Amino acid sequence: MADHSVKRRRSPRPRAADFDATELANRFEQLLSNRRLTELADRSRARSQTPAPFNPSSSSSRPTSTNPSALPSYSSLRNIPKVATPPQDPASLKFRNLLIAISHSPLKYENAGLLDDALKVIPLDRIYSEAEEETQILQAQAASIGDNEKPEWGYQDCVIRALLRWFKRSFMTWVNNPSCPACGSPTYAVGMTPPDQDEKARGASRVELYRCSVAECGSYERFPRYSDVWAILQSRRGRVGEWANCFSMLCRAVGGRVRWVWNAEDHVWTEVYSDQQKRWVHVDACEEAWDNPRLYTQGWGKKMSYCIAFSIDGATDVTRRYVRNPAAHSLDRNRAPEEVLLYIMNEIKQMRRENLPKEEKRRLFKEDQREDRELRGYVVQALTAEIEKLVLASGPTSSRRPGGSGGSGGSEQKLPTRETGTAAWRAAREESGTNIPQPGEPGSDQPPREGH
Repeated sequence: MADHSVKRRRSPRPRAADFDATELANRFEQLLSNRRLTELADRSRARSQTPAPFNPSSSSSRPTSTNPSALPSYSSLRNIPKVATPPQDPASLKFRNLLIAISHSPLKYENAGLLDDALKVIPLDRIYSEAEEETQILQAQAASIGDNEKPEWGYQDCVIRALLRWFKRSFMTWVNNPSCPACGSPTYAVGMTPPDQDEKARGASRVELYRCSVAECGSYERFPRYSDVWAILQSRRGRVGEWANCFSMLCRAVGGRVRWVWNAEDHVWTEVYSDQQKRWVHVDACEEAWDNPRLYTQGWGKKMSYCIAFSIDGATDVTRRYVRNPAAHSLDRNRAPEEVLLYIMNEIKQMRRENLPKEEKRRLFKEDQREDRELRGYVVQALTAEIEKLVLASGPTSSRRPGGSGGSGGSEQKLPTRETGTAAWRAAREESGTNIPQPGEPGSDQPPREGH
């Protein structure tokens, strides 16, 4: 009844302070749900009428423009279910082969001998002591709020957090340009060179070549980019790829469930499962970042297309966790149709879980459903933020929140810029955020762009 009265008389413009976007978001979610049911019914009728396979390009969820670059495809970020479709075109098959090859990376973390070697280099007494201390603090904080309040993080989470601090501050060394092996002077990048037999045996598929900046010396230094975790454990140096690879393995060594996250825009990081919060948590060892998935888009200013998490249990497209505002931070996902990507994710999961007990499969399935609800929830949050931003922008200037551009429920809060790497290197990777390198700034001889 109240709704009809609102329609009959013109209501005054709502103030920003009184506006609640929850109702609008719920209505929008209901609209998407109705559309989803209609689309599924149409697809079902179409399949029953013709034996032809479903063509993703004809789906009503895709733009009808004849120019494929006119509108970027964000169908993976919409709250509409997709029908898994096997890859058929060359680009999709190539993408499938790439993802299946990458999916083998976390399997090496299950090597018992490697994990034993890892435990020998970890100061376990220090890690467990810090974890126990932090656990007690979190328990005390929870108890001060209420009797039934649970700590934000559990003991195993605190173990990983302590491991993260030690790894970043004491164990690994970040390499921009390696020092000259003869005189210790700075070097500059020359290019790439093929790996020798020893480097190949230790998992190096490419080697960066540097030359001493002192003309009288002129010595060369090789910097092999190892993918073998044991070799990284011995060298204790590298950049993004080595750091994420080694840290993920160390998390597994102390009993954590681990994911290795691949980003198509040349970055990798780790996710660990929190039993306390029943979800996967973002961890970036390079930046000592914990549970900060918006770091890359809102902190570094990085735009991303694909973020795929690989574990011993399968693969999951987690892009929605890291790209909360597709219009501002997403790149075109054009390596394969979304229905094909779903098929590949299911294929990898089936490969990894084929021989698991039924109870374990059931547990993982429930975990997948819980994560899917989490990822879909980010869509609703983004819609709510955008609706609120539009309402605030249309209101009087005095009603806008401090900060100029209007609020978004905290989704656009300022996050740290990238710390590791030279300014020129960060700029070359488009990860510098607001730190734009000036001409002549140290680090202009940045390492080669290739790889992590």
